[in-house]
Amino acid sequence: APQRRRWAGSVASAPATAILDLVERCRAATYAPLVAKLNSGWVVMGERQVFTGYCLLLPDPVVSHLNLLPAHARAQFLCDMACIGDSLLAVTSAVRINYAMFGNLAPALHAHIFPRYADEPEGERTAQPWAFDWSAQPEYCDSRHGDLKRRIAAHLARVAC
Repeated sequence: APQRRRWAGSVASAPATAILDLVERCRAATYAPLVAKLNSGWVVMGERQVFTGYCLLLPDPVVSHLNLLPAHARAQFLCDMACIGDSLLAVTSAVRINYAMFGNLAPALHAHIFPRYADEPEGERTAQPWAFDWSAQPEYCDSRHGDLKRRIAAHLARVAC
């Protein structure tokens, strides 16, 4: 039988990536889009709100990819990701949630959670999020998105993730 890699559990061994930088900023509470700390990591709102409520789940500790996590940590990360989707469905008018994990550009585990809305323009409803011009999307701003961030955080605090 193939050997499973053991979970090192150390951030020091994680590659230096933008994800590690964001996790360090979350730990220091210096990242304005920070929503909440969950069992597997940090929930943050996307710096570009390509869809209102777009969030990411950043693991803590940072690992290169999902398959490096032991089964219990892997299950927790995926459960936390779904809980974020549940919260977005509860506090927005989203009709469904899109989830994505790649790690190609920033080679560290992270999950994108996109709320999708019934009132999206017809030609955009079936498009994947990277088909949009992200530079044209609104930047996260607490005065514009802070109320939604707080509602997401409050819902996450009430649900068992």
